[in-house]
Amino acid sequence: MVALTVVDDPDALAAAVGLDVPTASGRITLAGLSKRYGSRADDPLAVDSIDLVIEPGEFITLLGPSGCGKTSTLRMIAGFEVPTYGSLDLDGSDMVHVAPNQRPMSMVFQSYALFPHLSVRENVSYGLKLKKVPGARLREEVDTVLTIMNHMAFADRAPHQLSGGQQQRVALARALVMRPKVLLFDEPLSNLDAKLRVQMRNEIRRLQRRLGITSIFVTHDQDEAMTLSDRIVVMNKGRIEQVDVPDVVYRRPASVFVADFIGRATFLDATIVARPSDGRARIVALGVEFETASHDDVTLDTEALLMIRPESVRLSGRVDAGDVHDDVGRVLNTIFHGDSVEYEIETDSGTIVASVSDPSVDDILRPMDCVRVSIAPDRGWLLPKGASDDTLVADH
Repeated sequence: MVALTVVDDPDALAAAVGLDVPTASGRITLAGLSKRYGSRADDPLAVDSIDLVIEPGEFITLLGPSGCGKTSTLRMIAGFEVPTYGSLDLDGSDMVHVAPNQRPMSMVFQSYALFPHLSVRENVSYGLKLKKVPGARLREEVDTVLTIMNHMAFADRAPHQLSGGQQQRVALARALVMRPKVLLFDEPLSNLDAKLRVQMRNEIRRLQRRLGITSIFVTHDQDEAMTLSDRIVVMNKGRIEQVDVPDVVYRRPASVFVADFIGRATFLDATIVARPSDGRARIVALGVEFETASHDDVTLDTEALLMIRPESVRLSGRVDAGDVHDDVGRVLNTIFHGDSVEYEIETDSGTIVASVSDPSVDDILRPMDCVRVSIAPDRGWLLPKGASDDTLVADH
């Protein structure tokens, strides 16, 4: 495994790479951005009226299921697709009709897109040659980037002589050497094994923070989005469902769709017993009355669902199978993860997913065990149940 050279001074690193990327540059503004691939006016929009401002130096992840519009949005930003409607500005300049090779952006692709017949050095220098950068300066800039990526030893190797992680670093070096205002990532880690993915995403984030380059990352992997992003843009059916920092998207999702797509969640029918106020609601769930945090759209008359994350469920130990109460459940499945154990527990209110960190061997529950289940009131989140959520919730 080849690691990045750690440089503690981000300004020195940016200067060394030759990336003149001041913190005031790299602001992207999308207004009503839309894309239709069909020729008919009634064909559905793949991207439907997206409004988004990405601040200079920010790391944004576009997250969502296949077909949600995230890749189409990235391709419009890169210039590979022309928007059907809307505007796209970079630092106040209209980019809609600017050719991809004229935009101050670099793309890191899923497939690496390295030229197999060129060496590492030649791959990294390819874009600079197209820009007719003089030879001495070209060699200096390529050497600097390869040094930062700890890849000088591989400069004369062909791509097929490198591991997947090393090839991905070459692709990143090729993007950085172009001095972009914006870095675009199209699911760049999907071809790597699980352990290498974690290492590479940490390196990408560390380098991005040091250089301060505005970055847009497309993925369907929730862990990547949570660990990489300053903000996450959750997309569904061509629209933005929520834009926020990772912990808010996880703990306070804007909809049942977001709650279900990000991480694991249990949804329980909840009866509201008092008018919600100040972001709190008094409810009955699992046969117990308590107060919990509530979405602003929840009212006394709302059909609501209580979202619970697995780590927020409390299990108080085995009980006798004949001890029938609303808060007693039967273990359907036990999944051992090493550092935690996940349980699927059948209750009168539905199946609940619970996670227990670092349990002792003797405390691990087995299928058919009965256990008392409770919810930490301050960890629940009450959401309005939309018509489109019925099928999604039933899957749980």
